[in-house]
Amino acid sequence: MAQRFRGESVHKVDSKGRVSIPALFRRVLEASDPAWAEGLSPNVVIVYGGKSQNYLEAYTQQAINEVDERIARLPRGSKPRRALEHLFNAQSLPTQTDDTGRLVLPAKLREKVGITGEALFVAMGDTFQIWAPDAFEARNADIEDWLDAQGDDFDPLELLEMADVPSASE
Repeated sequence: MAQRFRGESVHKVDSKGRVSIPALFRRVLEASDPAWAEGLSPNVVIVYGGKSQNYLEAYTQQAINEVDERIARLPRGSKPRRALEHLFNAQSLPTQTDDTGRLVLPAKLREKVGITGEALFVAMGDTFQIWAPDAFEARNADIEDWLDAQGDDFDPLELLEMADVPSASE
């Protein structure tokens, strides 16, 4: 199993759109890029998605290869395949970190998701998201409220039991 992204942190974005990736995230990018070697910059694919997506999703080379393989198994020309190709191919930016571990976020992407002076990096396991900090707070307030409503004796690990239930397609 590949390394996973963990944690969250806020980083300054300079006027050219450069932002430092958390050091632990860089290690995962390196480990998940088959072409990476000491002295090289790891590859990353930033998916900025459709008009309703208000964050950037960063994929390791390994994770995006898995997505591409699954898309390729769909019937060519089908609506689902065309939609996924649009979201993951057309609305994405293949890039690399620079030699100091920074990403350059083009103005188009920063404007789309409202990133100005700071960017919030949020680990999502095999990807990480880049948010405007206030947008992330607004988006996830319902999760915090829901967790609070579960009561003091709620164990979040109980949610994993849902992973053991077969889906309707199985």
